[in-house]
Amino acid sequence: MPGEARSESKHRRLRLGMVGGGPGAFIGAVHRISARMDDCYELVAAALSSDPEKSLAAAKDLHIPRAYGRFEEMAAAEAGRPDGIEVVAIVTPNHMHYVNAKKFLDAGIHVICDKPLTTTLEDALDLAKIVERSGLIFGLTHNYTGYPMVRQAREMVLAGELGALRVIQVEYAQDWLSTPLERTGQKQAEWRTDPARSGPGGSLGDIGTHAHNLACFVAGLPVQQVAAEVTTFVPGRRLDDNVQMLLRFPKGVKGMLWASQVAAGNENNLRLRVYGEKAGLEWQQENPNELTFMPLGQPRRIMRRGGPGTGSAAARAIRIPAGHPEGYLEAFAQLYKDLAEQITAKRERRSPDPQSTLVPGIAEGVEGMRFISAVLESSHKGSAWAALSGSR
Repeated sequence: MPGEARSESKHRRLRLGMVGGGPGAFIGAVHRISARMDDCYELVAAALSSDPEKSLAAAKDLHIPRAYGRFEEMAAAEAGRPDGIEVVAIVTPNHMHYVNAKKFLDAGIHVICDKPLTTTLEDALDLAKIVERSGLIFGLTHNYTGYPMVRQAREMVLAGELGALRVIQVEYAQDWLSTPLERTGQKQAEWRTDPARSGPGGSLGDIGTHAHNLACFVAGLPVQQVAAEVTTFVPGRRLDDNVQMLLRFPKGVKGMLWASQVAAGNENNLRLRVYGEKAGLEWQQENPNELTFMPLGQPRRIMRRGGPGTGSAAARAIRIPAGHPEGYLEAFAQLYKDLAEQITAKRERRSPDPQSTLVPGIAEGVEGMRFISAVLESSHKGSAWAALSGSR
C-alpha cells in the first residue's frame, strides 16, 4: 500500500497536500492558516486550480515546493514518493469532493475534506465504503465543532447537566446573497448558486448542513425526521437561499432549524439553544468565547472560554489565556490538530487521544447528505415529514 512507506517517517510535521483553494478562493487560505497554527503540518504539494497554468502559478506564489496542474497527477506522483504527502486537504467546490477524495484514498493518503461531503447521497455512501475499506483517516471540516465552548456545551449535555433534552433550536442567518450577487461574477456566489457545482442545496448545503451538524454534535443525537420548506427569494436564482424546518430527534426531542442567506442585517449569525428538564444552554458564533447556562429557577450564568467551570473538552481546544479572544481560525485549527493526532496515532500503532475523535468524519458527512435529501423531499411534498433514511 503506498501509504505504508510514508508511515515510517519520523518527520515532526505531517506532509500536507492541497487540492483547490487557489486564486479567488476564500476557504483555501483558511485551511492553510489553520493547518500551520499548531505546527502539525507542512504544506509541500498542491493542485490549487482546475486550470493547470493558474494552479502552477498559484503554488509558486505561495512557495509550495511541489506544484501540479491536475489533482490526478498529484495523487499518483505523491503516492510514489518516499517523501510524499501523508494527508490531503480538499477545498474545491462541492462537485469535486467525491472524485478527489476517492483518488487520494485509493492512493493510500489520508483525507481532510470540506463540507458537504458530496453532491449526492449515493456518492456519500460509496465514499463511506471506500474509507472503511482503506482504514485511512477521513476528516470533514464542520469547523464550528472545534470551538471550545461548543465542546463545553456538548460535554455538559452528555453529562446530564440539562437533564433529559426537550427542545433544540438552531439557526444560521446571513445576508450576503440578498441580491443576485452571482450575476456580477463574484466567484464565491457564482459557484455556490450553481447546481452543477454546489449540488442540489444552496443555503441548505452551504450553511444548513453546518446548523444541522452543530445541533447533532452538541445534543449527541441524530435528526430522524424533518418537515421542511425550501425557498428561493431572489428571482432567477437556481438554488434555495432560505430553508426552515421542524426536526424530530430520538427520545421525543423536538427541534427547529432555520438557515438563510437573505436575512438582511445578519453577517454570520449561527446560534444554538438547547433546553432540557433542568436547564438550558445558548451559544452564538459571533460571540464564541461565551456559553450561557440557564438552570431552571436560577440566574443565568455566563461561562467563558478558559474560565471557571469549564471541562476537559473545552480546555483541550484552548491556545491562549482567558480574556484573549479566540475565534474562527482557531476553531478550524482545532480540527487540523485533532486529525494530526489521529493520523500520528495510526502511524505509531496506538490509540489516539479520545478528545481528538470529536472531529466530524465520514459518518457525519453521510448524515449531512441524508439531511439534504430528506429536506428536499419534504419540501417537494408540501412540507410533509420525511425520514433521514438509514440515519443513526
